[in-house]
Amino acid sequence: MSRDIAVVAFVQTKHTAEDAGLTEPELLAPVIAEIKERTGIDRFGFTCSGSCDYLEGKPFAFVSALDPVGAWPPISESHVEMDAAWALYEAYVRLLHDDIDTALVYGFGKSSQTDVRKVMTFQLDPYYLAPLGPDQVSLAALQARAYLERAGAKEDDLRAVAARSRAAGRENPYALHLEDPDPSAGYEVAPLRPYDVAPITDGAAAIVLAAGDKARELCERPAWITGIDHRADPHSPGARDLSRSESARIAGERAGAAGVEVAELHAQFSHEELILREALKLGEDVLVNPSGGALSANPVMAAGLIRIGEAAARIHDGSAGKVLGHASSGPCLQQNLVCVMEGEPRG
Repeated sequence: MSRDIAVVAFVQTKHTAEDAGLTEPELLAPVIAEIKERTGIDRFGFTCSGSCDYLEGKPFAFVSALDPVGAWPPISESHVEMDAAWALYEAYVRLLHDDIDTALVYGFGKSSQTDVRKVMTFQLDPYYLAPLGPDQVSLAALQARAYLERAGAKEDDLRAVAARSRAAGRENPYALHLEDPDPSAGYEVAPLRPYDVAPITDGAAAIVLAAGDKARELCERPAWITGIDHRADPHSPGARDLSRSESARIAGERAGAAGVEVAELHAQFSHEELILREALKLGEDVLVNPSGGALSANPVMAAGLIRIGEAAARIHDGSAGKVLGHASSGPCLQQNLVCVMEGEPRG
């Protein structure tokens, strides 16, 4: 079944690098209140969220986050233990059923209350890799080295990505305002320096999807989803070419990434942007991460959804006609989701 579905509203917190003393429901509450006010909708046909219980350290932590949403009278609700970009994917599929017209998607995370590098180790193979204890940054450094050697790129190319992202982030009222990269900084894990690694960030975001005439009613210029696809590479980093992202390439082709004017890439390390640019065939004419991207604000479990929201905002304000939002999950860009949006639905 084919149905026109669009992003009609996007709200995010002003992200912070330190714990502001808010619980996750308190962090989320203003976002939900604002998006309800913007759309004029108090109850949605479907609600789906993305979060990680490991960040809060207790099971079913996402249940308490339903308090700001309002779960009584009972609502149709689901949850993914992934970045909320995958919650958006589920909501998109739910809207294709053609029995509801709106869906609320949100994600949230407080990285300041735990050690994210250790938490991400739990997503590795539990028998062969996780017991070795390789943290997220160490694995990323392996990928960065593989890319530099294969592509002939230099560490200066990585620093250029970080510098551009931080400069854009300082223009974004929601991102962390970080100083320019310091080339004298020591390595975090070679060849990655501290500025090549996304900062610890607390934050939340929400998106409303709507179908057909309801989307036109809620938004003057909806960001119509004309292509969306999710692909995964082998789980083990040793079973794939780390210098490339085959899953991103396939997802981009399936989603129709050719011809986009703006691309928001969920690159949590500077080299990931370069790998994704190549995989998605993004030329120099494509504006990449004008929001500053994850290198300027990386609220875990919301950063991928924010990439889709930031891209959609370019359609909403009329500054672009075709955009791409990207989300990643797993070690070394293992999973990639690509969402292409346009100012008009494909007829």
